[in-house]
Amino acid sequence: MLGFAAFWVWALFFASKEAINRIEDRDWAARAQQICVDADTERDALADYRRLDSGGAELIRERADIIDAATDIIDTMVSDIAAVAPTDDKGAAIVPMWIEEYRTYIADRRRYANDLRTTGDNLAFYETMAEVPISERLATFAADNDMAACAPPFDLSM
Repeated sequence: MLGFAAFWVWALFFASKEAINRIEDRDWAARAQQICVDADTERDALADYRRLDSGGAELIRERADIIDAATDIIDTMVSDIAAVAPTDDKGAAIVPMWIEEYRTYIADRRRYANDLRTTGDNLAFYETMAEVPISERLATFAADNDMAACAPPFDLSM
């Protein structure tokens, strides 16, 4: 019991509370957040709230076009973020991995839009898994670095 109590005292009062993905270059994170906010605004303008079950295959193909347009915006966003590397060692080491995973997510979106266009069916979106869905890893990094707008969109057509 004493060991159990000691563990909880350590965990609650002495263990580091810093997120494992947090980088030190806060200017880089703030710059990335602003790029993502601007991209979110651009993607919001693409929103189409029509029900897919009312338009058949043609509406699903239009949805694929919207997903492609939104993915183009995300692709540009990621390229703009990647254009400047963080200045701290940890950031310089892990940001390129985050960018690479984001590019995988972008490829997943492009494959999905192509599948919608090809089949005309409202298919489910399947993304790359890396122990967890890749979008979860991307969102965790974004949250750990105060870049909430840089999390992947949960609505694929945005």
